[in-house]
Amino acid sequence: RELLYEQSGLSERKMFGGLAFMLNGNMCCGIMKNELMVRVGPEKYDAALASPEARIMDFTGRPMKNIVLISAEGVSTDEALKAWVQKGVTFATSLPAK
Repeated sequence: RELLYEQSGLSERKMFGGLAFMLNGNMCCGIMKNELMVRVGPEKYDAALASPEARIMDFTGRPMKNIVLISAEGVSTDEALKAWVQKGVTFATSLPAK
């Protein structure tokens, strides 16, 4: 919340058994159990998965090709958390408002 509070169009919604942060109706990131969900989009998906702290979001039996899960260790510093959240903000703000 602290990293997103200045973003326009910010809202919160329960999704995927966790809490998602929306910008103008588009999910940018969220929390699922003790992991960070980040919607990076299709063009940045493979690059995001190349990070050792990232993994495929697959809780329904089908991978979600735009979202990665980041381990708690992957966001253990303020700088790391900010970098991952910014990836989600970048993608969400590139989409038209809903």
